[in-house]
Amino acid sequence: MASRAKSGGSVPFKSPADLFGSIPAWLDMPEPRGFRPKRKLRTVWISDIHLGTRGCNATLLLDFLASIECETLYLVGDIVDGWRLSKGWYWPDAHNEVVRRILKMAHRGTRVVLIAGNHDEMLRPYAGMEFGGVELALDAIHETADGRRLLVTHGDGFDGVVLYARWLAFAGDKAYSLLLRANGWFNAVRRQFKMPYWSLSAYLKKRVKNAVQFVCDFEEAVAHAARDMGVDGVVCGHIHCAEIRQIGDVTYYNDGDWVESCTALVEEHDGAMSIIDWAEETRRAAAIKSVLAPIPALEEEFA
Repeated sequence: MASRAKSGGSVPFKSPADLFGSIPAWLDMPEPRGFRPKRKLRTVWISDIHLGTRGCNATLLLDFLASIECETLYLVGDIVDGWRLSKGWYWPDAHNEVVRRILKMAHRGTRVVLIAGNHDEMLRPYAGMEFGGVELALDAIHETADGRRLLVTHGDGFDGVVLYARWLAFAGDKAYSLLLRANGWFNAVRRQFKMPYWSLSAYLKKRVKNAVQFVCDFEEAVAHAARDMGVDGVVCGHIHCAEIRQIGDVTYYNDGDWVESCTALVEEHDGAMSIIDWAEETRRAAAIKSVLAPIPALEEEFA
């Protein structure tokens, strides 16, 4: 159950240690019986979780994290929404569970790197430090299994609105929050009819001409900067639009978000990269389960 309190205009935690500081005993607890085999990956990138907001799809994210094992997990910014928490406390149990799951992965051998974004910019002064097995950084260079070098950065530095008109960014954030609240109401109605999650906000954003142009301009700017750095590709988040796109000599990757689309970017052990749309996979699994419901043995297999 979520709790709310006035925060006095500051983020309710003072340092990353408040989130990632200690490793409690429950990290050594075994997984519950009945877990399906996990998908083994070399690298996973997720971003824009926005813990501390009502729009965060923590339940879907927990389901995804429980389904994978990886050597390296990159948290590519806006993991915690300091902008929202500075206005009032909202932190349900599911948000705690996300932090616990990430800490458990780090404790069990996954390298976890958190790249600070603009919504969790309060973490930036701690870049270069480690808390609870989580490395904090401003950006990183990742080398894929097939030898390509990728810049990993949140991406807000390439957003002219955030960089040069901060007040306008906050105004846009407020309007976006209203859209996400409408998205929550919309999906609450869908749940009443036992329908799976579907993002109204993502649907509308993709059909607004100016938003589409902004996304294209952002992708071009990020790819141009990566080319100037001499890397083969760039992985970012920030704009909540999952994408793999070749722009000149640079491969642009965006891992999406866990507010609207619920996507992750993954690298297989041979270096192959792809986007996992977990909301779509969840819908597909629900559809299969409903078809197999009259056959108990098969339904249990796909549960």
